Amino acid sequence: MAVGGAEDEDKCLAAGIAAIQQNAFYMHRALDSNNLKDALKYSTQMLAELRTSRLSPHKYYELYMRAFDELRKLEIFFREETRRGCSIVDLYELVQHAGNILPRLYLLCTIGSVYIKSKEAPAKDVLKDLVEMCRGVQHPLRGLFLRSYLSQVSRDKLPDIGSDYEGDEDTVMDAVEFVLQNFTEMNKLWVRMQHQGPARDKEKREKERSELRDLVGKNLHVLSQIEGVDLDLYKDTVLPRVLEQIVNCKDDIAQHYLMDCLIQVFPDEYHLQTLETLLGACPQLQSSVDIKTVLSQLMDRLSNYAASSTEVLPEFLEVDAFSKLTNAIGKVIEAQAGMPVGGAVTLYSSLLTFTLHVHPDRLDFVDEVLVYFC
Repeated sequence: MAVGGAEDEDKCLAAGIAAIQQNAFYMHRALDSNNLKDALKYSTQMLAELRTSRLSPHKYYELYMRAFDELRKLEIFFREETRRGCSIVDLYELVQHAGNILPRLYLLCTIGSVYIKSKEAPAKDVLKDLVEMCRGVQHPLRGLFLRSYLSQVSRDKLPDIGSDYEGDEDTVMDAVEFVLQNFTEMNKLWVRMQHQGPARDKEKREKERSELRDLVGKNLHVLSQIEGVDLDLYKDTVLPRVLEQIVNCKDDIAQHYLMDCLIQVFPDEYHLQTLETLLGACPQLQSSVDIKTVLSQLMDRLSNYAASSTEVLPEFLEVDAFSKLTNAIGKVIEAQAGMPVGGAVTLYSSLLTFTLHVHPDRLDFVDEVLVYFC
């Protein structure tokens, strides 16, 4: 960014922070007086600052965090209002009258968090309402941060095994569906950023997108932390849905990051038991994706998993991991015709390491890999 542009952006950020602080001051005064009408008025004006399009993702994050801190105080007020007898349903309806859609949805997510906690409605109904209404913001940057906020305020209120929100009407599957839907919409917004603006700014956009990747990846982390996501649910629902989004987005930055994220956040046992499905997605990725790094990391993790206990070694033979990996590497090299020789060498080196760790007694496997180096 040019010096003038950077200075203008700093001024814009400073003005936005000042406006948030000013409106937050009046919001606090209204909260102290239990003046709900004014509290909503000033919180709406405060959140309107997040409508700006003049900030880079890094600067926008600073502005967002100022508003985020104030929203936590507003959430506490909403909770206390319900304890004083105010109807949570009425509050949920009331915030939907805020003028602009972005402040309205931030307020809705905030009161929605309190609504779920009150248990006056099934958690799945509120979560579904929120995740779908957030589609009203389609600006990539603003939409990403809005959905990140939704994820943040809801993550401790998902229906899960042993949680306060699991019941006859709310199941683990409702939690999984919510997170998967939010993940899908966030990835779409993130990918769309790449196609906005002139071609000469492509490198800048790629850098900015990289700064935002964790916002999208956190959804996969949330999924991995849901106790009820066992191997069967992961195999039948989570993995196919995540891979479908990764493959279909056709974006090399997203594909590389999300494949790596998927491999890092879920247990090694899950990867071993779903190896064929996971590897099947690799040849379908964009040719520009650095798939050799992704596959090498997967093989390294599986090697370490095998080394962790001799008890797991029979699982590797049972799923025929060596053959699946060998086959996948061949398909990836075939699909990525422009892959440098060094890339293929890296893949087979990782396969050799995997073989020596997992099947040290199978010299035939070692010979099979060494053939590719001749």
